[in-house]
Amino acid sequence: MSMANNKIKRVGILTSGGDCPGLNAVIRAITKSLEPEGVQVFGILEGFRGLIEKKFIVLEGMQTSGLLTVGGTILRTSRDKPHRMPLPDGTTRDMTAEAIANYHALELDCLICLGGGGTQKNAHRLMREGDLNIITVPKTIDNDVWGTDICFGFDTGMAIATEAIDRLHTTASSHHRVMVVDIMGNNSGWLALGAGIAGGADVILIPEIKYSLDIVAESLVSRMRLGKMFSIVAVAEGARSQGEADTPDEDEEDSGDSSKSKKKKKKNKKSKNAVIDHTKEPLSAILAEHIEDVTGLETRITSLGHLQRGGIPTPTDRLLSTKYGVKAATLALQGEFGVMVAKRGLDYIAVPLEEVAGKKRLVPLDHHWIQAARSVATCMGDILPYTHE
Repeated sequence: MSMANNKIKRVGILTSGGDCPGLNAVIRAITKSLEPEGVQVFGILEGFRGLIEKKFIVLEGMQTSGLLTVGGTILRTSRDKPHRMPLPDGTTRDMTAEAIANYHALELDCLICLGGGGTQKNAHRLMREGDLNIITVPKTIDNDVWGTDICFGFDTGMAIATEAIDRLHTTASSHHRVMVVDIMGNNSGWLALGAGIAGGADVILIPEIKYSLDIVAESLVSRMRLGKMFSIVAVAEGARSQGEADTPDEDEEDSGDSSKSKKKKKKNKKSKNAVIDHTKEPLSAILAEHIEDVTGLETRITSLGHLQRGGIPTPTDRLLSTKYGVKAATLALQGEFGVMVAKRGLDYIAVPLEEVAGKKRLVPLDHHWIQAARSVATCMGDILPYTHE
């Protein structure tokens, strides 16, 4: 649908999925860009649930002043989906019709949805079934939304994870320990890979590369032979061992609350290329136990969890979020709907939402970050790195 010849008057904004640094900055940029054009902006509370329950606030420039550096989202958020809305009795119900009806009841000319992969799918479904004017903006620290070079929130998450690895280096070296660091990333390894390289991790395990417990342990033993009595292992929560089946989650946003479904158990701890059943122990616990058994080194686990999503956005994310918000507002004023704002190189463009929904942006196996990691003798879990023994 296009309203290029009919100036829009009312725009709704909602934030869906996990919270993420930069959400408030995007809300601020959209509101401040639309207000001078005479457009009234409605903040839909608690994601798609707020649209169904008709919960909203009116946003104005004064309300959004100061939001650039504030973490989280003033609109609050949820992971609820219109087509599968949870009810108090534990069942779910398709409430797409209610969401569409309230879009029209609020007399919205456009709905801007800020979220990750699940949000892109839910927004596309709502657009298709209700013939609504929708624009999306890619948010997730996992950086796995297809169609864009980068998602806002990723730089902040990577900076937090990198700082954690930096700090763990001191205690690891002081006690001759191996530190296993849990980092978010259920289906993609961008966060663990970037933070692992930046923090100088000795082993980096990501979902895109199946690992061997024995190769991980042998790489650490090789470091010991060289007199390096401590090591850092950065592991994405979705990393999987060789021979293990992939089990991606449907409509997953980012991995912040996915730990409930990421419990893991080792089938045969000391067998070659041991296979893991992801139903019991956390992966980090399995790795730590195996590493300690094989190397004899004291091994400790640090799970960063929601720390990676909290706090103020980095300057890079503030700039990125502002540009995303301004572009979303511009597209709305131009009547260009059914698209996601994407960053490609130096440009911010509109990508058809139908091309984005249901796809994941994974780390290519020939990506230059992986090549760089291997070049500096980082073990990726699949082959032993080159050493100077």
